[in-house]
Amino acid sequence: MAQLPPGIRLITSFSRDQWYRAFIFSLTFLLYASFHLSRKPISIVKGELHKHCAASHEVELNSYKEYAAQIQPVKKPSNVSQCGWEPFDKNNYKQLLGALDYSFLCAYAIGMYLSGIIGERLPIRYYLTVGMLASGLFTAMFGLGYFYNIHNLWFYIMAQIANGLVQTTGWPSVVTCIGNWFGKGRRGLIMGIWNSHTSVGNILGSLIAAYWVSTCWGLSFVMPGVIIAVMGIVCFLFLIEHPKDVSCSCTPSSSSKTFLNGAARFRVQMPTLNAMETSKPQDPEMQHLLTDCENFSVSLNSSPVVTGEGRHGTSAISFLGALRIPGVIEFSLCLLFAKLVSYTFLFWLPLYITNVEHLDAKRAGDLSTLFDVGGIFGGILAGLISDRLEKRASTCGMMLLLAAPTLYMFSAVSKMGLEATVVMLLISGALVNGPYALITTAVSADLGTHKSLKGNARALSTVTAIIDGTGSVGAALGPLLAGLISPSGWNNVFYMLMVADACALLFLLRLIQKELRCNADHTL
Repeated sequence: MAQLPPGIRLITSFSRDQWYRAFIFSLTFLLYASFHLSRKPISIVKGELHKHCAASHEVELNSYKEYAAQIQPVKKPSNVSQCGWEPFDKNNYKQLLGALDYSFLCAYAIGMYLSGIIGERLPIRYYLTVGMLASGLFTAMFGLGYFYNIHNLWFYIMAQIANGLVQTTGWPSVVTCIGNWFGKGRRGLIMGIWNSHTSVGNILGSLIAAYWVSTCWGLSFVMPGVIIAVMGIVCFLFLIEHPKDVSCSCTPSSSSKTFLNGAARFRVQMPTLNAMETSKPQDPEMQHLLTDCENFSVSLNSSPVVTGEGRHGTSAISFLGALRIPGVIEFSLCLLFAKLVSYTFLFWLPLYITNVEHLDAKRAGDLSTLFDVGGIFGGILAGLISDRLEKRASTCGMMLLLAAPTLYMFSAVSKMGLEATVVMLLISGALVNGPYALITTAVSADLGTHKSLKGNARALSTVTAIIDGTGSVGAALGPLLAGLISPSGWNNVFYMLMVADACALLFLLRLIQKELRCNADHTL
């Protein structure tokens, strides 16, 4: 009998369940990367919506003024003023651009609280598909303002608000889906790698938007809009919400059985019969709760516990019920400030590089992707450390503690030259995005499957929405504050970001203390 080819041996070495997990991991990665891809263009196009010109009072260096004065007048298209795109060509352009960011992020924050509750009651595949198609429409709508020569500020604000609302369908849906397929065992590392879709989407969005920004910035929005709409169709055709939909054996535990059929689900949790059963080794991907410290006092009931999860079963967890889960409030408030820092970089970094390094919009957009490259490594590192230490809060706290002085160094070193800026972008991206990535993925999944929920897996969507929705409040405030503070100097923006990092760390102190105390009890 001939030996199988190496490629076939590789394929057959993985089980059917593992192939399905790999497929869902890759699909949800691409789906949410397309969400971030469609958010990034606004930060790249800012440098084109308002250009530094000889008539502007915003130019900071005399040498640049002298250079601008030597430029011969050229004939501009009818839809472009000397200083950019009306109405963003005035001296208050930072406030107007900040209003665009605030419109999107404020709508996103408000919509996120509702999205998780709605998403629990609808099939994920349909909910996510509709959201992606609508997001593609409103992203492209912003770019159509270029082709139809629209200069009304409210047109662009309404496009941002509508896009912010429909984009809230994405995060609760993909986290719930990935949480259904992957257990706690290596959740930090797996979700750290998976969460790199945020940075990958930002990088691709930056490169796509930068390609057209100097020639036809409308396409910088239209093309990402088309991409996310196409991915919405892919979602409708291929997304599998739960392992039970394809008869996979990816159950949360060996002592429970979950029956699933579309939107109607219920879980029967059988009591543990003897100590021998509990001592059996379990696949790490089958485990679902928080730290082992919280699993010591599991009561043994004489009858099975049935948790309804369908429309006709028991109702989904309430908003207040989700808030009572230990850790939800603390991590939500921490994420508020962590996301404030991250989204300030997301929306204002290209413009900062343009001002400091005096690069054009395309080169500044390309250079800003290094922050997201650092974010990829930061998210993976945070997940790996938190899995090894089994301390999510302590891992976040450590990275936040290092992030504050790093931001101060970034503000000082970035003025020394391009090479120093590259290094600090990578380091800052890792430390800023590490805690943000860990909280929005592994921590949200841990809390959404907390032991206090007694098997109600539908709570994952609501918990995820509460945590990310609270974080989105910070995401809305950060760019707005940056727009208001930056006219007084970029150093003041960095001081604001350092204070935000300190506040994020402050809200985690109680949980860090609890984790360290739990570790001390284990040692004793």
